[in-house]
Amino acid sequence: MTPIAWQRLEGAVVAAAAYVAVIVLDLAWWWPLALFLTFDLSMAGYAVGARAGAALYNAAHNYALPAALGAIALLADLRWMGLLALCWAFHVGADRALGYGLKLGDGFQHTHLGWIGKGAARSDQ
Repeated sequence: MTPIAWQRLEGAVVAAAAYVAVIVLDLAWWWPLALFLTFDLSMAGYAVGARAGAALYNAAHNYALPAALGAIALLADLRWMGLLALCWAFHVGADRALGYGLKLGDGFQHTHLGWIGKGAARSDQ
């Protein structure tokens, strides 16, 4: 397997683990699906420009913030915050599994996992 394939598999595993955690914790199974597109509001930064869009998108599409939110939820015993953290991790993992990686700043289609969309046919330049 290529390194990119491993990263996509890792995303699928994280998404599955987050979804299983929602079910095991007896939270409503539909929340990760209902909130899925909410985290993509971070793409609004692209209205300002490619660099701002990439920065905002990347801030919302990494595992650090949902992990921190999950830690706070555990320490403060806030189930709703834990659910939000799991939904967020599910979204990031599913995006990575589908090939939507962190943006490289020169447009939405160029990611750390390669090109997506119409640019997918491009070679890594």
